[in-house]
Amino acid sequence: MKKTPLLHAQLSRIVASLGHGDLLVVGDAGLPIPRGVETVDLALTQGVPGFLETLRVVLLELHVERHWLAAEAETRSPQLWKAVEGLAIPGRHVLAHAELKALTQSARAVVRTGEFTPYANVVLGAGVVF
Repeated sequence: MKKTPLLHAQLSRIVASLGHGDLLVVGDAGLPIPRGVETVDLALTQGVPGFLETLRVVLLELHVERHWLAAEAETRSPQLWKAVEGLAIPGRHVLAHAELKALTQSARAVVRTGEFTPYANVVLGAGVVF
């Protein structure tokens, strides 16, 4: 059995396969997932699992060098915005939600959570550990 916190086999495989610059999306229950992008559907019911708890586990496994958030999140979901800021993820980029959705088309995978908070989506850019 794995010693690290991420136990989900599909998500663990995806994180292990990411290379420098590859994109991984952690999103809310309503984020449209582009055709052809692998989906890790964790959503069980409203709020389960939550966006932040899912993101925290992913960040324990993935070395991130940059990330993208929708500008709308700052005003529509300020508590979420502050919580993501508190995670100190490197390389913040802010763009319009429509642009973030377009960026998901380049992702290796999208992790769908049960989150119902508006704009609870982040695109993570994989870094390297050396």
